[in-house]
Amino acid sequence: MEERKETAVYMCGYLPGVYPEKSPILSPVPVPLPASSTHCGDLWKDVCGGGCGFAMAISGSGKFITWGSTDDEGQSYMTSGKHGEIPEPFPLPHEASVVKAAAGGAHCVSVTATGEVYTWGWKECVPSVKIIHVSAAAESFQKDNNEKQNALPTEQGRTVSQSDNRKAEEESIKKRKVSTNKEEFENLSSGDDLFTVAPSIVTLGPGVRITNVAAGGRHTLALSDMGQVWGWGYGGEGQLGLGSRVKMVASPHLIPCLDTSVSREDQSLIVPQGSLSKFPGNYVKEIACGGRHSAVVTDAGALFTFGWGLYGQCGQGSTNDQLRPTNVPSLSEIQVERVAAGLWHTICITANGRVYAFGGNQFGQLGTGADQAETQPTQLDASILESKCAKLVSCGARHSAILTEDGQVYCWGWNKYGQVDPDILLTEINSQWPTALFDRDPFFVYHCTELQLGLGDSMDRNIPSRVSIESCRPKNVACGWWHTLLLTETPR
Repeated sequence: MEERKETAVYMCGYLPGVYPEKSPILSPVPVPLPASSTHCGDLWKDVCGGGCGFAMAISGSGKFITWGSTDDEGQSYMTSGKHGEIPEPFPLPHEASVVKAAAGGAHCVSVTATGEVYTWGWKECVPSVKIIHVSAAAESFQKDNNEKQNALPTEQGRTVSQSDNRKAEEESIKKRKVSTNKEEFENLSSGDDLFTVAPSIVTLGPGVRITNVAAGGRHTLALSDMGQVWGWGYGGEGQLGLGSRVKMVASPHLIPCLDTSVSREDQSLIVPQGSLSKFPGNYVKEIACGGRHSAVVTDAGALFTFGWGLYGQCGQGSTNDQLRPTNVPSLSEIQVERVAAGLWHTICITANGRVYAFGGNQFGQLGTGADQAETQPTQLDASILESKCAKLVSCGARHSAILTEDGQVYCWGWNKYGQVDPDILLTEINSQWPTALFDRDPFFVYHCTELQLGLGDSMDRNIPSRVSIESCRPKNVACGWWHTLLLTETPR
């Protein structure tokens, strides 16, 4: 007989609404299923990390479960997760069954079993209009993919002039200032007009079915079952990969991650430095969003990055911003399987289970044993990983975690609590929102209290350290900005 498994979720770190006294969770503790799910015999299915002060997971029946947020001190951005100390289902329209979800600093996005996408939270990350433009390169990629797959229409948009774009953007900005939900608008306080608490469906092209999503600080990526990548939100550093510094993309745009119309011999014309030894791929299979940068992995194992490069988080050997998806040259001979992105850093896993890291390293989040940034991928050679084969990776704001094939979890990075007095910090944020948060230092909110490694103390780690949980086997790990979630299973 097939052995039945009992699943459980554990968490560690800092969630404002769980412990009002702002104390950290030093070691992993179990998260209770909502009572309604328990009565129905439901189980945990997956963990999704979470955002700025809230956690997210999915039950076996497709319920989207959130907890940890709080509106104490008037911090409405923390209510993107909706629920406080007790995990509860987050209401989605038509009781949609959720299969994937992600959260940025202050917005959430989920994917349903039917391939639809819902998003809510920070309004700049909630599309308000239909598709108005896709670039010529995007149309070329889309057309070639359509001809190959015979699944989508040959055209999902039209090229418009700059003046048309300007008018459309101005119109979309006007529309975003008006709530589409009158009841919600009337109930919001003056401090909440930057957020929408009601999930909005994201309008994509005809026939587009989304399978996965990723959320950054102020931008979102969505991956379709055709291997296409759609993006929207803030793109000032190139994190939307459209070839320019687009301050705001109000509607989902197809990102030309690969140009399949170019022959294998001409790939050197697309990829800087011409270092590819093989065709970079036909479609995208993995996506990740960092604070202000993005990464994708193709079916051939090529890693492309784009966006903010100040700390080397794009892995191009420099600190330049990348305005369009660019292959990481030093990994051109290596097949990449997984990628995750944090506030200033990026971690990837290769087909043979090796771990590479690059970007900011102020708190040891790269796991290299040092504290200097790396502008090119550096393989982790910690002795504790010598015989291990990594299969999953996740990044928080300034910490990282991997799950190995033998079911062990390793974490490293920022692990301190009490660096900054949270009461003072929250007062400053509240008085300057959103200017202080996104203009002066787009993520200085994350400088506050944090302890997320689950290692029983508050010491930073600059090399991987094992997180131990007795009598159960970890199946997935997901990092929120201030915390870490583990999905485990044990025989019933």
